[in-house]
Amino acid sequence: MIRRYLWLGIIVWWLVACGGQEAALEDGRLNVVATVSPITNIVHNIGGDRIALSGIVPEGVNSHTFEPAPSDARKLVAADLIFINGLHLEEPTLELARANLKDGAEIVLLGEMTVTPDEYVFDFSFPREAGSPNPHLWTNPRHALRYAEIIRDRLSERDPDNAAYYRDNYDTFSQRITALDEAIQATTASIPAENRKLLTYHDSFAYFAPTYGYTVIGAIQPADFSEPSAREVAALIEQVRAEKVPAVFGSEVFPSPVLEQIGREAGVAYVDTLRDDDLPGQPGDPEHSYLGLMVYDLQMMAQALGGDPALMDNVDTGNVTGPDTAVDQPQ
Repeated sequence: MIRRYLWLGIIVWWLVACGGQEAALEDGRLNVVATVSPITNIVHNIGGDRIALSGIVPEGVNSHTFEPAPSDARKLVAADLIFINGLHLEEPTLELARANLKDGAEIVLLGEMTVTPDEYVFDFSFPREAGSPNPHLWTNPRHALRYAEIIRDRLSERDPDNAAYYRDNYDTFSQRITALDEAIQATTASIPAENRKLLTYHDSFAYFAPTYGYTVIGAIQPADFSEPSAREVAALIEQVRAEKVPAVFGSEVFPSPVLEQIGREAGVAYVDTLRDDDLPGQPGDPEHSYLGLMVYDLQMMAQALGGDPALMDNVDTGNVTGPDTAVDQPQ
């Protein structure tokens, strides 16, 4: 696979050298690439219009199995900075980036710089024996703020003339994360303690749950991304009954008849609109942001688990640096 990406990168490098990317860099801005949409959005909130930002992983696809296209390779080979979640989330993209990194460019693995190995979470979808920890750090806003801090520092090192701009954006983003954190705590407190349990389609809330007082009781999607076995489904139905949870949560992107079946047979609500990396709305909408993603999810959780979703209403979900329509969004 690496050899395939190497040759692809050589072809793309030749195209870039022949003039494919000069127009994007004529104004002297850093050429920055990010992967999944929450990370791309956090980069946008810090870098704003002082960087030329491209996303790689389209919203609504499985980021674990996403294979970059030649157009993505062209972005990567021209990038000055490449922000990747890491923790084995975007391996094909990381391999391609490493095989074709231009001189002086840098790949930044945000996850590895945010948690230490003793803080890794292994669970149903990411078992320890497979060697890959759960990579979904961004659903914990405190980890997302650490991502923003790393992004601020890397942009400032590369572009010291705009360091004050990046710092100011970070400070404003930090204030919004603080407001988000407080709203999540208040919303969680409105949910009866016995209801603060999550059974989800994809195991995306492993770092969120212990911070805010939830318990992840399971996930439907196994480590190999197949459907669970009949025995596993039966065990989950019994667990839901025993735990007396009010609802189970599916994915807005990946409908799960199995999870719907579990909810039906256990006699609980099935909520199929939870998101982990698919931002609400469309590019340019105020809610199309990392902050909007977290507000949306907490409102869905609170509504289903017996809490007050209105406690999230006053969180500012807008992007610090304005609408994200200037970002080169993957299709």
